[in-house]
Amino acid sequence: MSTIELTRFKVAAEKTGELLASRPGMLKDFEADRTGFVRAQLVRLPDGEWLDIVEWATPEDFAASREKGGNLPGIARFFAAIDALVTAEEGVTEDF
Repeated sequence: MSTIELTRFKVAAEKTGELLASRPGMLKDFEADRTGFVRAQLVRLPDGEWLDIVEWATPEDFAASREKGGNLPGIARFFAAIDALVTAEEGVTEDF
């Protein structure tokens, strides 16, 4: 089992390029600074909305990451491109 972070957010059309350009730096900072970070997928939805699906090894790893927020430049740059949070959820995978 792993913990999945589901974050849906809005990005203005003029900021889409910045969001995509900042993604590699955000992932690099996550890999360097976030214990338990497994992987992430960014999904483009209609009407300027995006879904970020991030996998964490444990709920504790996710909680520790949340506490750090945008503590590194690559993460802060990605967060700055986001205009509004729509939803944020956490779940656990079930392995069969």
